[in-house]
Amino acid sequence: MLPARARTALLALGVVLWAAAMAEARIDKVKLNHDSRSIILVAEPFGFNENGVIEVEIGKATVFLPENSPAADKTRIGMILVTDDMNADASPPFEDSRCLLDDHGARVLFTLEEVENNRAKDGNFYYRNSITEGNGGIYSLYFTNCIEDSDVTLSMATSLYNALPNGGRDYLSAGKKLLPAVYMVMFVASLVMLALWANILSKRRNHVQRVHFLMLTLIVFKALTLLSQYGMNHYIQKTGDPEGWNIAYYIFTFLRGLMFFTVIILLGTGYSYFKPFLSDNEKRLLMVVIPLQVLANIAIIVMDEDSPADRDWFTWRDIFHLLDIICCCAVLFPIVWSIKRLRDAATTDGKAARNAEKLALFKQFYVMVVAYVYFTRIIVYLLQATLPYQYTWLGDAAGEVATLSFYVATGIKFQPAQHNPYLSLEEAEMAEL
Repeated sequence: MLPARARTALLALGVVLWAAAMAEARIDKVKLNHDSRSIILVAEPFGFNENGVIEVEIGKATVFLPENSPAADKTRIGMILVTDDMNADASPPFEDSRCLLDDHGARVLFTLEEVENNRAKDGNFYYRNSITEGNGGIYSLYFTNCIEDSDVTLSMATSLYNALPNGGRDYLSAGKKLLPAVYMVMFVASLVMLALWANILSKRRNHVQRVHFLMLTLIVFKALTLLSQYGMNHYIQKTGDPEGWNIAYYIFTFLRGLMFFTVIILLGTGYSYFKPFLSDNEKRLLMVVIPLQVLANIAIIVMDEDSPADRDWFTWRDIFHLLDIICCCAVLFPIVWSIKRLRDAATTDGKAARNAEKLALFKQFYVMVVAYVYFTRIIVYLLQATLPYQYTWLGDAAGEVATLSFYVATGIKFQPAQHNPYLSLEEAEMAEL
């Protein structure tokens, strides 16, 4: 019989594997079934160069109206292209009463009437258009229905890409085309970090604690996550499909996230180097963070694999951001608890100097964690939102560099060494425990 913790971990991994197996490949296919929404985001904002191409295929389309209503005016239903100036966010910012087909700021691609009048022999409608010179930028593709009290059922497939001079296609947004190179460089850097940390553990095995092996495992999962991100973005760029790398990414992202928050919580509590056990509060905190990480990774899968046209897509996006913030805040609690205990102990046990030293060290670690969370969750987002559309990859690169820097700084603070101020306090404290 497996221990409870092992069963919990296996169950969590099984949920992520199941969700990844249910997910489709990254193909932009949309199905609307009796959908009454007036505005539907069909594809996430995409950065087009001057040679960008939009391809849309429309299958069978049906408009449903209340009984005794006049025939549907199919010129009031269509596809539009919206610039980033009108759509600063990925969620529809428009009022339902506003028909974007009449908005001069929106580019009407075609209406449902044109679809019905120009179907090919196979019964489908095919549309292709290019971004003209001087009009490059970030665009969002919307389906809009301006007929009141109507539902629409249809299927469509969209393909957004930038044409290459050699005739090939780049399916990554213009600002993301360097992501494969970024992830490969960071993967190599993580391998170097892994080798250095393994070498430190080997040479200083007499001072190695259990948490150090968990830190080694974290670096392994981080490296595998970066490798899968490289493979996923490389194949999407070339073919528009991740070729299975997305499943590897979901698995390693889940394991890396789980290990990251576990390591931070254990370091914050002083587990294995200040004390050989976890308090009940610390155990409960771990049991809260683990299922939250499972839900957060399911949200990632849904966002990546489903179209934003899906009714629940924005809900899952909000769930992910909420869970991510909760987990980031949760890891601060054990550090705060440790600081409080040390502050109280400094005035009661007669070891003010030693406890003051530990207190200063935990305060430094607290600042490190807060700075990391602030940079990767806020500064990176601001960079991606404010950089020119061709350079949004710099936001991703900054986030990865910040993560690597945090890992290195944490490793330096907690490296196994006889005179490390974090770890040299263990013998005296263990005698009391």
